[in-house]
Amino acid sequence: MKAALDELRVEYEGDGFELRAGRWGDMAVARMTLSPGFDLAPGFAVLPDGLCSGDHYGVVLDGDITLRYTDGSQETTRAGECFYWPAGHTAFTDRGVVVVMVTPLAQIEHMEKLMAEAAGKAGNGSADG
Repeated sequence: MKAALDELRVEYEGDGFELRAGRWGDMAVARMTLSPGFDLAPGFAVLPDGLCSGDHYGVVLDGDITLRYTDGSQETTRAGECFYWPAGHTAFTDRGVVVVMVTPLAQIEHMEKLMAEAAGKAGNGSADG
């Protein structure tokens, strides 16, 4: 399977964040674009420990992104660098970033389920669901 990055389906677009993705076999491939100053932490707040639980492999095409891990350490990945980001992270960018990454589909689907459940609880006005 293959696709041009612009042919991937738009899964989310708005507020300085665009995610285009495809689901191929047991993997998800995505192009994520973040505007300068964007922080992913608020979006991960509903996940366990407020952190992404996906393992990502990929390359930064433009800009840079800084990952924060559960142990408090940080690392910055810059344009032209390949990466492996293990589960248990959040991220932010000061300058903006374009990333292409591959993630096990089961991890993506698990996070989507948790986020949907949290949105459902928020939508019904109940603090305890």
